[in-house]
Amino acid sequence: MSFEGLLPETDVGVAAWIAPRLCGFGGRVCSVVPQGFEAYARVLHPPDGNAAPVDGLTWADVCRATGAVPHALMQWHSISRTTRADAEADPPAGRWTGPKPREGNLAEPALQALLGVLEPYAGGQDCFVAVWEGWGWVDGGGTAFVSATSGPRELRPPVPPRRPGVPLAALEAPRLQHPQRNYLLFKGTLHAATTVGHQVTPDWFVPQSPSLMWPADRSWCIATEVDFDSTLVGGSRELIDAVIGARDLEAWPVGPQDDLSYSGDLVNSRATRG
Repeated sequence: MSFEGLLPETDVGVAAWIAPRLCGFGGRVCSVVPQGFEAYARVLHPPDGNAAPVDGLTWADVCRATGAVPHALMQWHSISRTTRADAEADPPAGRWTGPKPREGNLAEPALQALLGVLEPYAGGQDCFVAVWEGWGWVDGGGTAFVSATSGPRELRPPVPPRRPGVPLAALEAPRLQHPQRNYLLFKGTLHAATTVGHQVTPDWFVPQSPSLMWPADRSWCIATEVDFDSTLVGGSRELIDAVIGARDLEAWPVGPQDDLSYSGDLVNSRATRG
């Protein structure tokens, strides 16, 4: 069941510490996850979203296939040797044509692995989860159905309206407002974060990783920007070392000022232009 174990948080003041520690809307690490932590990690979204790095495809695998150089700030379009202009063109030799990572969503197996690393540092305390309000399933809107006939046949019965994908109390609660992004806020246990998503039918659940998540003591924070294909983690050096060393995650150390924008991969960018 979606959002099981999570309750709408009406006091957005619990998140007031985040915005002053962001460096403004943009492509830097500190645009997404707050500054002030001892260390940071970038968790790459797996190209094969249903498998962990030990079982599935990794960015490093793609680099080996295309001759790109793996590094902390690599960009998918650079290592896959594709650009926006190549989207509809026949890919020349050396370009990656396999699966690609999802933007804005850390796949459930990787999220489970990350939460497992975070568990010793959560200490059983409540965690806060923020979900971007712009996901199409959140409020159930944005869909219209039209039915018509030119003969005596009866029209099909109308399709019932889509239901909101989150509890009504959350839709009615105050939003957490950041530059260019508004969020619904929840509170619950650490592993309840895996229940965020769209319950399309009783048997069909589409998971969505949190946009922001942190414990009550603010000792760490994870963040997934809507347009990023990686998730960022800030915390103690010990925690970040554990994230980077996790067998089921593909992660790199980064700094708060590092550039993760489209043009941020200065190592592989020249090859992409060729």
